[in-house]
Amino acid sequence: MLIGSHVGMKGKKMLLGSVEEAASYKSSAFMIYTGAPQNTKRKPIEELRISEAHKLMAETGIETIVIHAPYIVNLANPNKMDNFGFYVEFLAEEIKRAEAIGAKQITFHPGSHVGTSVKDGIKTLVKGLNEVLTGQEQAQIAIETMAGKGSEIGTSFEQLAEIISGVTHNESLSVTMDTCHMNDAGYDVKQDFDGVLNAFDHIVGLDRLKVVHVNDSKNERGSHKDRHTNIGQGTIGFDALNKVVHHPQLEGIPKILETPWVQYDDNKRHKKPPYRFEIAMFREGQYNDHLMDDIKSQTDWMK
Repeated sequence: MLIGSHVGMKGKKMLLGSVEEAASYKSSAFMIYTGAPQNTKRKPIEELRISEAHKLMAETGIETIVIHAPYIVNLANPNKMDNFGFYVEFLAEEIKRAEAIGAKQITFHPGSHVGTSVKDGIKTLVKGLNEVLTGQEQAQIAIETMAGKGSEIGTSFEQLAEIISGVTHNESLSVTMDTCHMNDAGYDVKQDFDGVLNAFDHIVGLDRLKVVHVNDSKNERGSHKDRHTNIGQGTIGFDALNKVVHHPQLEGIPKILETPWVQYDDNKRHKKPPYRFEIAMFREGQYNDHLMDDIKSQTDWMK
């Protein structure tokens, strides 16, 4: 089972530190930003310590790296075309970074139309992707399913299909499913995930699905709010998410946790990562009733 979480990539260790963190959670996959998600500052590929990281991956049984493109890249906004060229150039360079790192998938938020229309947002995004993609890419842009917060596009399978069909070299496109986002967009992940997968297969095609983000949701289905919470602590629940993780049609697809760190005392800044415990639950297929206590009591989260 390919399962892991978002991990950091920073400081002097860069990708090597990412692998160390992922290994501490007993992961077989992990996801990183190649720099801060709020900006486009990136270190040269030569400084990422890639060969050392790959060596440690082989030693620890980690098979898959997923890249997440930064939030700031919004190719769907027709109101700010002065930024458009920069975003196109950045995304093209991000593909090169992903390929150098050894990642096959780049999870990508399709963006927001910012008060114009879904039609205009999709049209602008398609234009951008057509400028980025050449068909020679080794790493695919994995468009993420979105919750529909504000003016986001990509909130329905139909919108994803429209985006993909508009891109000339759409063999370089795939999809990232996010369980929280789909729940908040109105899809019945909790009670009818088989039906959700069937609908996706008919509208987009299951062969396009390359990454799954496994997150519980703080909100009821159809809320369009996009608020992740820890596994088993939200409205989707452990049983439904465990079915997603172990679903036979998703075998071989990396499952990535993006659940929030857990506050362990009265100080809001004092938080610990939950991933080791959440991954263990999925591997065992059983919910841990003492999950929060176990997370809070850990003394060395990189042990």
